[in-house]
Amino acid sequence: MLPFRRPARPDLGNLSCIPVPASAFETLLGPTAYRLKLFDLIAQARTRILLSALYLQDDEAGRAVLAALHAAKAARPELQVAVFVDWHRAQRGLIGKVRSAGNAALYRDLAKRLGPGIPVMGVPVQTRELMGVMHLKGFVLDDCVLYSGASLNEVYLQQNDRYRLDRYHLIQSRALADSLAELMTEVFLPEEAVRTFDGKPGPGKSELGKAIARFRRRLKQARYAFAPGRPGASDIGITPLLGLGRSGNELNAAILELVREARETIVLFTPYFNLPGSLKRVLRERLKAGCRTTIVLGDKTANDFYLSPDEPFKTIGVLPYLYETNLRRYCKAHRRAIDSGLLEIRLWKDGDNTFHLKGLWVDGTRSLLTGNNLNPRAWRLDLENGLLIHDPHRHLVDQHQRELAMILAHTRRLASYEELEIPEDYPAPAQRLLKRLTRSRMDRLVGQVL
Repeated sequence: MLPFRRPARPDLGNLSCIPVPASAFETLLGPTAYRLKLFDLIAQARTRILLSALYLQDDEAGRAVLAALHAAKAARPELQVAVFVDWHRAQRGLIGKVRSAGNAALYRDLAKRLGPGIPVMGVPVQTRELMGVMHLKGFVLDDCVLYSGASLNEVYLQQNDRYRLDRYHLIQSRALADSLAELMTEVFLPEEAVRTFDGKPGPGKSELGKAIARFRRRLKQARYAFAPGRPGASDIGITPLLGLGRSGNELNAAILELVREARETIVLFTPYFNLPGSLKRVLRERLKAGCRTTIVLGDKTANDFYLSPDEPFKTIGVLPYLYETNLRRYCKAHRRAIDSGLLEIRLWKDGDNTFHLKGLWVDGTRSLLTGNNLNPRAWRLDLENGLLIHDPHRHLVDQHQRELAMILAHTRRLASYEELEIPEDYPAPAQRLLKRLTRSRMDRLVGQVL
């Protein structure tokens, strides 16, 4: 197995990739289809189930996933099963809610009652959550990869009425599944810093500090291993990419080159409008070159941190307003491109549902599936991954168009920055906090870490 080597400026046309028949790539349209496919694949699994997500929530959907995993393991004891979540995120409650032991309490309780057959592994990328989390995405079920930026809870899986929209793709490829699985089993599992939530007393953050530092250094050098091949006329190529930190980040480099090489069209999805400076610069260059660019993001009320005016205001509730002020400045700076139709900003809103999409399409021949939010935190602090899709014969164009139509059905085109609210229109608590952040220039720091 040859590791993917990372040039400073990757040559996307000659990037090593895994050939996959185009017929083995399926776009799932919506969270319900994603949920049904996930449970179906768990029930059918015969050799392995390896799930990686930011968190698996202690709610109806999260417990259903764990119950399905235990049932699969009971039916086939030889089945390899493991769940990987961020170690810090698992040990706290939701931001703005009552303090609690977090989702780890559920994992430990199940381990005590049902045994250790389904290890839930906590993966610490840094000693503090604020400085970096395990944001790796992708589920390996036998020889299938179910890839989404979604985590596992009721809104991501639309267990009830509300949903949080993401992107969802199923790829049948043993080579790709092996590549993603190897990182989890060969890099994560042997590490001292990676701990299972099994109910036994374990070391705290201070005791694990050195182990976490060693693990982070190893992650910065880690790459997805695979045997590269040459896609045929009926194939697509897939390059799995890993990224951590500002320097030597192969995922960041590929994203920038993907945009830089665009000639006709760019479609970019991001849930939090807070683009890294380097990405904004290459987008500006492409606009100057006449490349039609569409940015799809959520309305501030579709942000998962949004608090309606009738709810008690909490500090975290300022984020949607901070993102909207970023967007307003960006649209004002690019008003000529918006007026000419060269730049199109689409705001998504569907009732009280939320928006969590990310990724890129370029020229109909390349695309990126990723959990990367395309913001400074993802760019510098978190462990991220992505699947770069090479499709020179445009086999996936029809699937892309169906997915885009589904997404855009709940969007409106922003004709001018003046259509967005100004800070003076925001609720008073949000106004006051924004003013304090701006005066102290803390808004820039907040934008780097949240």
